[in-house]
Amino acid sequence: MTNDLVFRARRVVTAAGEVSRCVTVRDGRIVAIEPYGSGLQGAGVTGTEVVELGDDEVLLPGLVDTHVHVNEPGRTDWEGFASATRAAAKGGVTTIIDMPLNSIPPTTTVSALELKRSVAADQAFVDVGFWGGAVPGNLSDLRGLHDAGVFGFKCFLLHSGVDEFPHLEPDELEQALQETASFGALMIVHAEDSHSIDRAVHPHGEDYEGFLRSRPRGAENLAVAQVIELARWTGARVHILHLSSSDALPMVRSAKRDGIRLTVETCPHYLSFTAEEIPDGATQFKCCPPIREAANREQLWAGLADGSIDMVVSDHSPCTPELKRFDIGDFGLAWGGIASLQLGLPAVWSEARKRGHALTDVVRWMAERPARQAALARKGQIALGFDADFCVFAPDDAFVVDVAKLQHKNPVSAYGGRALAGAVRSTWLGGIRIDIDEAPRGRLLSRGE
Repeated sequence: MTNDLVFRARRVVTAAGEVSRCVTVRDGRIVAIEPYGSGLQGAGVTGTEVVELGDDEVLLPGLVDTHVHVNEPGRTDWEGFASATRAAAKGGVTTIIDMPLNSIPPTTTVSALELKRSVAADQAFVDVGFWGGAVPGNLSDLRGLHDAGVFGFKCFLLHSGVDEFPHLEPDELEQALQETASFGALMIVHAEDSHSIDRAVHPHGEDYEGFLRSRPRGAENLAVAQVIELARWTGARVHILHLSSSDALPMVRSAKRDGIRLTVETCPHYLSFTAEEIPDGATQFKCCPPIREAANREQLWAGLADGSIDMVVSDHSPCTPELKRFDIGDFGLAWGGIASLQLGLPAVWSEARKRGHALTDVVRWMAERPARQAALARKGQIALGFDADFCVFAPDDAFVVDVAKLQHKNPVSAYGGRALAGAVRSTWLGGIRIDIDEAPRGRLLSRGE
């Protein structure tokens, strides 16, 4: 028998839990998972490379990040496919799905999708898929985008931050959900109510508390309720993006009990930071919806623990340093978004371990469930027949984040100077270790792969 690769590890996070195993790879797929002492260490096996993990290392499935703003083409000075996918690889992420906005043009037509795919084709160090966008006037484009392989459609219920991606009013969202329900597509929603925010205080200056009041929980709660009821009426599949308000969790639980096809994500920054610790003028922490209070953070962790929140993804939304307005620290003028693609795993693990969670939980939130949501049938688990995408992780290593050493295009992140636990030692795509100094080998994915 000829094998390409065998991993031997005292700790492997598989679909059955954390165990000692030998994992055999052939032609980029997992073909055997055997007991650690099964003899697959290479002796007598022709043409096999053996990777022996240290006692301080754990073999994880490659993470799946379904919420990444790559921004190329059009705003490549903010990020790009080469820099974003290098950062993903350094963070143990082997699959990303790119958001349809902040690039120019946005991915709201088949021609825009084709342009984005052509730009990404030779730059991806990890596997890359694409969301389509639902905006006013493109209802007739949705089926074509679906047939072209997008993983679903993103919409906003308030201004998106860029004029070329306008938001949907509730009646327009209902029409879009009726359309996507007709062919079984997923709608992912930035859920903040525009009218509530129009009536809130306007953010300005260095005061973080003022910025927090400008994006009240009520705006998020109302929008989540609207999405739930529209999903109930239309039968559509819906997903709430980057939940920050724990007040919405009872509604989420009720909707799931009622059988509404609803999933929910949150992000590492909502699980890591608190409003009380953000200094005035520290616009690297600005994101929308905002980072809220410590008590709210603990309720989000409780929502993860009980399954109300399904997954954790980055919402990597980078920009140039100038757009963060560090010169004046004005939360009203600064771009809202947190760059974290390379840091999601250690950020979440650092907080999860404090609350008694295991690596199996983190893998469920950051690999298995995002893959399931996007219908990536061979991603997110170490299981027979799955892609041989792996992260070799040292959970007890500690480091302090130096933004200058991140692979993100711009050295801006809310995690700068923060001590984190857990280091990614290597990342493997299709059974081959990713070397960011060599030619990229990532594939462009379509829905159903």
